[in-house]
Amino acid sequence: MKKVPLLLNVNDEEHELFIDPCLTLLEVLRDELDLTAAKEGCGEGVCGSCTVLMDGKPVRSCLTLAVEATGSSITTAEGLATADGLDPLQEAFVEHGAVQCGFCTCGMLMSAKGLLLENPHPDETQIRRAISGNICRCTGYAKIVEAISSKF
Repeated sequence: MKKVPLLLNVNDEEHELFIDPCLTLLEVLRDELDLTAAKEGCGEGVCGSCTVLMDGKPVRSCLTLAVEATGSSITTAEGLATADGLDPLQEAFVEHGAVQCGFCTCGMLMSAKGLLLENPHPDETQIRRAISGNICRCTGYAKIVEAISSKF
């Protein structure tokens, strides 16, 4: 298949690539850009481990073709931290023990970040709704909800 040009803005960096047009955003992030925070869990958009932000909104990168991201701003969990340290949301996850095996953590962070960008002071119901598409088998969600609500 013929490769197509792709210009992606990921974590405030421009990337010019030539890719197979059938590649998902997840495949490009992991295999072309070496950004491995987003994970492929189910490959069907059900588990949420591949969640990234596209223009501030959570999307399943395993279901999104990379070419669909042209002209959008993509943020991965790697893009939350700055030179000064972790994002407050990342710090809250650590402080509250919301990081267990870590497989779901990045997807949870990105779903939560999307919520907090839209609503900086969500209640518990809104938090649970925002992360409802992310599966975690370790924490039972209580620590994750506590972390998200702790500083916001």
